[in-house]
Amino acid sequence: MKTTESPAPLPAESGALLTKEDLPPAAPPRAKKEGTVLNVFSHGVLVIWAIMVVMPLLWAVMTSFKDDRSIFSSPWSLPDSLHFNNWSRAWTQANMSDYFLNTVLVVGGSLVGTLVLGSMAAYVLARFDFPGNRFIYYLFIGGMSFPIMLALVPLFYVVNNMGLLNTIHGLILVYIAYSLPFTVFFLTAFFRTLPTSIAEAAFVDGASHSRTFFQIMLPMAKPGLISVGIFNFLGQWNQYMLPTVLNTDPDKRVLTQGLVQLAVSQGYKGDWSGLFAGLVMAMLPVLAAYVVFQRQVVQGLTAGALK
Repeated sequence: MKTTESPAPLPAESGALLTKEDLPPAAPPRAKKEGTVLNVFSHGVLVIWAIMVVMPLLWAVMTSFKDDRSIFSSPWSLPDSLHFNNWSRAWTQANMSDYFLNTVLVVGGSLVGTLVLGSMAAYVLARFDFPGNRFIYYLFIGGMSFPIMLALVPLFYVVNNMGLLNTIHGLILVYIAYSLPFTVFFLTAFFRTLPTSIAEAAFVDGASHSRTFFQIMLPMAKPGLISVGIFNFLGQWNQYMLPTVLNTDPDKRVLTQGLVQLAVSQGYKGDWSGLFAGLVMAMLPVLAAYVVFQRQVVQGLTAGALK
């Protein structure tokens, strides 16, 4: 008895259908190639941008350890020896220690006040519906768009009439008022992303509004608080215009005022090595704060998109 064999598939020329094995391999998608080119281009731009940002910082740090002769004769070379006396001279003789202490007091007090008041206002605006809610919210938004230069003259007279001119606590209050609009705007959007079921469960268990806020909702908003705290810290630490107008007492100057005074008082025979050392002193706390809290800043900025 003869066995029947399955007929072989006809060639493609005869019009028969091709099997899957006979099909030619699919060409790689064009989108993958375009995506690779785009990634290479974006990474190249980021590398160039990083070099443009990091190189001046490294050059300033390197220059702070040189003497004045080496700064002008070989500005791009490494220091022949580390002159740590530049830092000690800037810290003591240029009064950078006093300026640093004043800045820590002002920025520390204003940062705590801004986060406490801003988080409370943002929580109320985000969680409770009451007449005028949107109006108050848009008032804070309008405060972000108001140029601070237009308010310097009336602000000076207001602070002077209150007896807060040339005082640390007066400058702290002005910094808080200056930073509140952005803080409320940022934290209002963050509090809206938090689940309401946890707060409702706390109310059912008998917790008050204040206890629910400080013990439950505020710890949940930690990434947002750290993010907005870093932004406020950067802005307040580098603030120059407000203390120049409201703080004319030489004993109450902050770091930005001290650096400008150090540069102006030098004239043509300045202590450039001491000036660079003072500049690095003012720059290091900002860099350290960002390096330490970098992950929390990213989490706070992306928390609303991930929830």
